[in-house]
Amino acid sequence: MSKVAPIDQRKSDHIRINLEENVRSALSTGLENYHFSHEALPEHDLDKIDTSLTLFGKKLSAPLLISSMTGGTSEAASINQRLAEVAESCGIAMGVGSQRAALEDANQVHSYSITRQVAPGLLLFANLGAVQLNYGYTIDHCRRAVEMINADALVLHMNCLQEAVQDAGDTNWSGIASQMEKICNKLEKPVIAKEVGWGISEKTAKLLKDCGVSAIDVAGAGGTSWSQVEMHRAPDEFTRKLAATFVGWGIPTSQSIMNVKKVVPEIIVFASGGLKDGLDIAKCIALGATLGGLASQFLKQASISSEAVLEQVNLMKRQLQVTMFSAGVGSLSELASIELETSG
Repeated sequence: MSKVAPIDQRKSDHIRINLEENVRSALSTGLENYHFSHEALPEHDLDKIDTSLTLFGKKLSAPLLISSMTGGTSEAASINQRLAEVAESCGIAMGVGSQRAALEDANQVHSYSITRQVAPGLLLFANLGAVQLNYGYTIDHCRRAVEMINADALVLHMNCLQEAVQDAGDTNWSGIASQMEKICNKLEKPVIAKEVGWGISEKTAKLLKDCGVSAIDVAGAGGTSWSQVEMHRAPDEFTRKLAATFVGWGIPTSQSIMNVKKVVPEIIVFASGGLKDGLDIAKCIALGATLGGLASQFLKQASISSEAVLEQVNLMKRQLQVTMFSAGVGSLSELASIELETSG
C-alpha cells in the first residue's frame, strides 16, 4: 500500500485535477429533458423580475450558491477570498470546502477564515465530512468548524463512493445517520446534508429528514465525478481501475430533486451537480429546489481573477432573469409553481 498523501497535498491535487483534467460524469443531469413554455406576451418588465429570496435569515439577490469547494492550502486561501468577496457583493451564498485540514492543522485556518474576514454579511456555510463522525469527530469539532468562519449553517458532506475508491479512504459508514442526528440535535446552527456528485435517493432523503437536517443539497450526477478525480490521483493501476469503474454511477440531478420533494416535500432542497447556467437553475427551482449551486465553473474563474468570478455570477443572474421573463413569471414563487414540459 502506498503512503497516504497528507490532507494539504490532497487538497492541492483536487484543485489541479479539477482545473486540468476531464472529470465529468458519464451521465447527464437530466435537465436537458425539461423545458419551459415560451410566453410571447410575458406581461412583465424584464428589469423588475424579482429573483430575491430569504434563506436562514439572510436576504439573497438570487438563488445562487457557490458550492463547497476548497480550503487548506495557500492557493485555496486566494480562491476562497475571491469567491467570498464576489458572493457578498452580488448577494449570493457560498460554502467552503471541508475544514478537516484546519481542524488538524491550525496553520490552515486562514484559508477558510478569510471568507468571513472579507465578507462579513455573506450567507456562508461551514463544511465537514459526515464520515468523520465515525472517526473521532464530535459536536465540538462541528462547533469549531462553524466558529472558524462564523458560519450560518454547517454542511455535512456525504462522499461514500469517493472514500471507497480513494487510497486508504474512510470507509466505515455504519451508523452515520444516527451520528448526524446527534449533531442536528445539538448544533446551534442549521445542518445541511450534501452529496458530492452522485445524488440522493428517496430512501436517503427520508433518512436525512429523520436525522433533522434543515436542507439537502442533492449534488446529483451529471457534473464533476469525484471517482474520476480520485482516478487521476490513484497511486497504482489497481486503484485507478477501481475508480474508473464508476464514471457512470449516480442519480442525475433532476431525478434527485424529485426524489427528495416526493418523500419530504417540506424540506429545503439545494440543487447542484452539473448545472451550467441560469437556465438550469430556473429548471431546478421549477422542479422544487430553493437554490442552485455550482462549483467547478467558479473554481475555474476564481483561479483567474475576482473579475472573472463577478462576470460569471452576473451572467448567471441575468440568464435566470431572462428565463423567468420569457416564461412569463415575475418572482421565484411563481417560477416554483410552473410545470415544466418534458421530452426524452
